Amino acid sequence: MHSSRRGFLKATAAATSALSVSGTVLGQENSEKKLRLGSIGVGGSRGRYNRGGSIARGAAKFANMVAVCDVDDLHTAEFNKDFGGKLNEYRDYREMLEKENLDVVTIGTPDHWHVPIAIAALESGADVYCEKPLTLTIDEGKKIRKVVEKTGRVFQVGTQQRSSKDLFLTAVAMVQSGRLGNNVNAYIAIGGAPGDGPFESTAAPDDLDWDMWVGPAPEAEYSEQRRRMFRWYFDYSGGKMTDWGAHHIDIAQWALAPGEDGPVKISGTGKFPDIVPTDFNWNAYLDGEASLPNGYNTATSFDIDLTFANGSVMNVNDHYRREGDNVDFPNGILFEGDKGRIFVNRGKLEGAPVSNLTDADRAELDEAIIKLCKGKNPGNHMKNFFECIEDRGQPISDVWSHHRTMTSCHMCNIVLMLGRDLQWDPKTEQFVDDEQANALLSRKSREVAKAVS
Repeated sequence: MHSSRRGFLKATAAATSALSVSGTVLGQENSEKKLRLGSIGVGGSRGRYNRGGSIARGAAKFANMVAVCDVDDLHTAEFNKDFGGKLNEYRDYREMLEKENLDVVTIGTPDHWHVPIAIAALESGADVYCEKPLTLTIDEGKKIRKVVEKTGRVFQVGTQQRSSKDLFLTAVAMVQSGRLGNNVNAYIAIGGAPGDGPFESTAAPDDLDWDMWVGPAPEAEYSEQRRRMFRWYFDYSGGKMTDWGAHHIDIAQWALAPGEDGPVKISGTGKFPDIVPTDFNWNAYLDGEASLPNGYNTATSFDIDLTFANGSVMNVNDHYRREGDNVDFPNGILFEGDKGRIFVNRGKLEGAPVSNLTDADRAELDEAIIKLCKGKNPGNHMKNFFECIEDRGQPISDVWSHHRTMTSCHMCNIVLMLGRDLQWDPKTEQFVDDEQANALLSRKSREVAKAVS
């Protein structure tokens, strides 16, 4: 925990009177007393909803939806139809933030737009719920952390596994309570990424503002694969490392090293798609000074160790196997200590330490889970966000914890790009004695023209 965070938490605890509305927020039917809500990014592949539309609808249960913004007119129209066509529509989020005086904003855009839009929304005075992964680079995490501290707004990241009581929260509580003993390590599988391409570029649909979709990323011609499968392009995301890694690495790191700011050593190997040459200059590419064919370019397979100062190791794989020990899984987390092991994914939590829990053990874990949730009941990630808007508390997936998670995710990719082990200083948030690695903490951003209001 950074010292600046401690001061910020004390300040926000005394700021309840600064709420933009009075009275209870949750469950009110009178729209005049609800918070004003606007949603940015409400679709996915054309004609279908992704998490952006889903989280926006979830937020609308707690606030008065008044505006929608998307670079795709089809997404906007489909979303607005659910609200009787009464929402104010925008293509440029900056115009929406200027005109609507919003109390709450949800962000469900492609990943490369998350931080620029979130910062603008926070600085406009709104509380923000942003889909994961929050950041495209490690330095983006530093920037948005600073803005949250400066503005004092509530900021929730959409890592819903943090609200899963019977699975992930129980697993974290079991590890932290010592039920697996000492010397606990985590073995994570998050699946591999496809390596298809190159793909043919085509004209963008007439109802899509493609240049605005690309936004701060390097200029690129349109293709359906580039748009629909953006997570497999480093231009817009970080592959499986920041997709599923934002979930499973988050849970594992929370369990293994709750009092630490991050790993101190990262090592491992992996493979990139065939369109990526050996010894490719990723620094130049991410700054828009080198190019690749239009194909997926994030890692397809990997085996990476992140070591913490307390000695715990977090191993990240596309598919984890251990010969001779009956361990083989494509997605999930295996926690293993000197007193036993447990396995958790979105479908199950199992292992002898789980089966042997008594009623007294479970009651003790329930209390520990409430502490993990900062005094609130778990179960509904969006409700947790709005409860924090009401009492100005910190949500279950705050900007500090998620920045630490994403730092680990990005470091995994940087190790693969450079092909060598790296040392990390969690306090300075810099790689130790490695200028090339530190150059990958950030990247150049393309200027985005302001739309005419």
